[in-house]
Amino acid sequence: MSDFRAALVGDDGTLREAVEAAGGAVVAADADPDAVVTLGESALVETALSGPAAPVLPVAAGVGRYAVPKVDADAVLSEAAAGERRTASHATLRVSVGGEPRERALLDATLMTVEPARISEYAVRTGDGTVERFRADGVVVATPAGSTGYARAAGGAVLAPGTGLSVVPVSPFATRSDTWVVDDGTVLRVERDECDVRLIVDGAVAGVVPPETDIEVAVDGHVPFVRTPGMARSE
Repeated sequence: MSDFRAALVGDDGTLREAVEAAGGAVVAADADPDAVVTLGESALVETALSGPAAPVLPVAAGVGRYAVPKVDADAVLSEAAAGERRTASHATLRVSVGGEPRERALLDATLMTVEPARISEYAVRTGDGTVERFRADGVVVATPAGSTGYARAAGGAVLAPGTGLSVVPVSPFATRSDTWVVDDGTVLRVERDECDVRLIVDGAVAGVVPPETDIEVAVDGHVPFVRTPGMARSE
């Protein structure tokens, strides 16, 4: 029997069966687990932002290469239980509006024009202090964990942990548009809007942002993710 100890979040019975089949034990989060295994994106986000008791192993979390498909959970948990695991540190974000902290995020923060076909003008302050302006439906700032999701669909690069944040215009008006990778934060601003612009954090609407107000998206911490050889082979 393995000495692997896993705490579970959001489990529907699948994770418990996989851990026990691998010879491991399911324990409470305060019982010194070797990993916190989450099922689903909401469980991953909630766990990561609450300060997990151990490295997080996301299953069926919708974050591409950094999560385990549910069908592969048995194999990956067997590797983890056998000691074939390492960790990779992923950034978390704090989003401030007008200098006031508003939300935290694990995956991404997005500004999005509410009404379809209404284009707003946005400004992004990049790593060297340059301000880039563009007209678009929105703009998304993603961590490496979130770079495999909406940011990638909008044309951004998939980032390795520790390489920065991906900043991507959403449906830009120009036929050619830049994307950016910034070190540890950026400031967004709605320069001109034809209708309301929403702030969306990890897929949840967090309110409307006023024009000509700085929205700062910055790294505020890190959370370890579990990696196993099986996860790398499936990429």
